[in-house]
Amino acid sequence: MRHKMGYKKLNRTSEHRKALIKNMLNSLIKYEQITTTLPKAKVLKPQADKIITLGKNNTLSNTKTLISKLQDIKSTNKVKKTLSKRYENRNGGYTRIIKAGYRYGDNAPMAVIEFVDRDIEAKKVDRKKKDPNKVQKKEDPKVAVPA
Repeated sequence: MRHKMGYKKLNRTSEHRKALIKNMLNSLIKYEQITTTLPKAKVLKPQADKIITLGKNNTLSNTKTLISKLQDIKSTNKVKKTLSKRYENRNGGYTRIIKAGYRYGDNAPMAVIEFVDRDIEAKKVDRKKKDPNKVQKKEDPKVAVPA
């Protein structure tokens, strides 16, 4: 029985679990949608909602708390400037979990966790844009070089 057990351990040590949640929070803030296992998503949802709530009240104390929880200035700035403005009229429920079938290798239940009114272009943050002006010439392998 798990009476009065406050959180899911995810079969990890406390330090590993804290690092996992921090990294998943940073990825969720950066891309606004991530795919993970269902238990991890269920652990991440309240944490993400608390981060957004902290960002909505713009004080020095909350900024320091965000920086200590996320360990990333870019994520903190995005929470304070973008996400808190987007959800200023919403009183909670900033994220949703959508079940996404089962993983091929081990049949683990998968889920997509995302912000409710997310920016669709945020998923393409790290992708390199192809330059149409740059034309790559491939050498023809059939042409023999005279010796």
